[in-house]
Amino acid sequence: MNDNQLLRYSRHILLEEIGIEGQEKLLAAHALIIGAGGLGSPAAYYLASAGIGKITLVDNDNVDLTNLQRQILHTTERVGQPKAQSGKQTLAQINPEVEVVALAERVEGERLSELVREATVVLDCSDNFTTRHAVNLACVTHKVPLVSGAAIRFDGQISVYDTRKEDAPCYACLFPPEQQFEEVLCSTMGVFAPLVGIIGAMQAAEALKLVADVGESLAGRLLLLDARRMEWTSISIARTPACSVCGQASTPA
Repeated sequence: MNDNQLLRYSRHILLEEIGIEGQEKLLAAHALIIGAGGLGSPAAYYLASAGIGKITLVDNDNVDLTNLQRQILHTTERVGQPKAQSGKQTLAQINPEVEVVALAERVEGERLSELVREATVVLDCSDNFTTRHAVNLACVTHKVPLVSGAAIRFDGQISVYDTRKEDAPCYACLFPPEQQFEEVLCSTMGVFAPLVGIIGAMQAAEALKLVADVGESLAGRLLLLDARRMEWTSISIARTPACSVCGQASTPA
């Protein structure tokens, strides 16, 4: 690290659990963020400010006026612009040393698999089950840790799915793709603005811990937040031997 980096990241370096070695791991890391909306905004903010060396920001949507209530990567002047590009502009202002790749596209199939394979950690900040399952499958296939968050109305949840550990569950262990779950969208149900900030910031925290090898991740635990009462519930989750995704992790997708 140069002198400017030592100064910029000094508060991390002062932490015994991170230090210079941990900060260098962050500088060398590549975070893939799926979604530059409510969750992706705070997650990207903190990853960029913390010095993740490369961030790939994926979102095929454009900034809409209704987004600005909670999607803090974007500004009024950027309404109509691609969210990925708007996010890149914001992150460059926060930390110009971070390489930000903006992908204004819907990634799936081999394209998604390629992006996950190149990442150190993946943050799923999407808002639908189809994307979440596709991202989970790619992460299981390439054994890349996944930090998944969700928020709707006043309810949030977050967990880490890290199948590098033999006993750790994947997203499909909790939400099997062959089962039907009700799709709820904030466009029809609403969402409390600070809730996505809380969950997104926690996604960044879990990603930084994974990269720097600090503490214990949320792998095997699902945290649920009721923001009406600011009450957290922790649920233990286990790998499902018959899971259609990680149960076949040794078979190439």
